[in-house]
Amino acid sequence: MIATGRMFRSVRPYAAAAGVDDPVICYQGAAIVEPASGRYLRHRPIPLEAAREAIAAVQARGFSLNVYVDDELYVERLTPEAERYATFQNLPVTTVGPVLDWLEEAPTKLVTIGDPGELDRLEVELKRELGERLFIAKSLPHFLEFADAGVTKGSALAFLADTLGFSTARTVAFGDGENDVELLEEAGYAVAVADAHPRLLAVADWLCPSAEEEGVAQVLEAMLRDRRS
Repeated sequence: MIATGRMFRSVRPYAAAAGVDDPVICYQGAAIVEPASGRYLRHRPIPLEAAREAIAAVQARGFSLNVYVDDELYVERLTPEAERYATFQNLPVTTVGPVLDWLEEAPTKLVTIGDPGELDRLEVELKRELGERLFIAKSLPHFLEFADAGVTKGSALAFLADTLGFSTARTVAFGDGENDVELLEEAGYAVAVADAHPRLLAVADWLCPSAEEEGVAQVLEAMLRDRRS
């Protein structure tokens, strides 16, 4: 299964290319979607009041935001950061003007983009202010992401285990970012990719080679070889 912080429309082409038809965990676990039909099995957006509070807190500190509603990406204005993000994700982006005036529907996720060190400090501040109401974590060093409280890739894995009838204790999970911590904690066996976030290294059972070395594929192929033998 694929578990990602990305929006569904971003990951769907990869699932199709890989022939994955099992449900996809998207938006840090806020959405679980069947890739072929696009049917949502679960959707937990950020409550509108909490989202507006987070947006105001982020903007007051001089950062802009990506806002995700109905699997569409919206920004207040097209900053260089937003443009690079949309290009990186191969996504269309819509400018809406002042976000707090525009937002009337609970967003699935919020993301702010910036210097990694500045976002580290922002993360600490906002966890202190909003940590009881929101899930806040970095997916990449320059992306700080916000979802509803209780939304994680780990809670999504637990939901799918109950829905599809498999055991998380017999599940192997791979990750590299801070937003993968709960996923690895939920799985029975946790594998961190080389150069993973320090929090991930602390909960991993094993370390595999880097993405450049196709470390996840190496582990899966070794498991399949052992299973056949």
